[in-house]
Amino acid sequence: MPPLKPLALLAIAVFAACAVSTLQAARKAGAISTEDFVEQASAKGITEIEIARLALEKARSEAVRGFAQMMIDDHRRANQQLGELAKRKGLDVSDDAELINQAKIMLLKLGSEERFDKAYMNNQVVAHRQAVELFRRGLDVDDEEIAAFAREALPKLEQHLQRAEQLNGELPVD
Repeated sequence: MPPLKPLALLAIAVFAACAVSTLQAARKAGAISTEDFVEQASAKGITEIEIARLALEKARSEAVRGFAQMMIDDHRRANQQLGELAKRKGLDVSDDAELINQAKIMLLKLGSEERFDKAYMNNQVVAHRQAVELFRRGLDVDDEEIAAFAREALPKLEQHLQRAEQLNGELPVD
């Protein structure tokens, strides 16, 4: 095999550098700042809790009520942990009052009581897909403790999504 000429070596090096740069840019395109992650993650948690509280009152299915209680317990725990971590780091979490009002507006859109269970579970599938995506992006934030929080919480959110999809599939379409 003939030796590569300096120009060919330079071309290979430039190509490799461009490929790495393109890969890094693609990763950064989905990047999220630590501050934005904390704000969005806390907002999703608060919203989950508020919607689940209503589900405890309105859901007809025992399985849906059980899911709602799990949402309250798990998201309250995660929000408390995130809040303590954010406070130590001087980061802001979402404003409860504003989010509770937004959640109430969202709840009004869930429909009639006869269809509440299905509407709630449809909402939970969508909300947990979004949460899983957010927490996957949170794995790459600059702050290692916040990234560790995302890493620790992600499996639980994936379980929530799986259970929401299962329950949603079991409920009648109406």
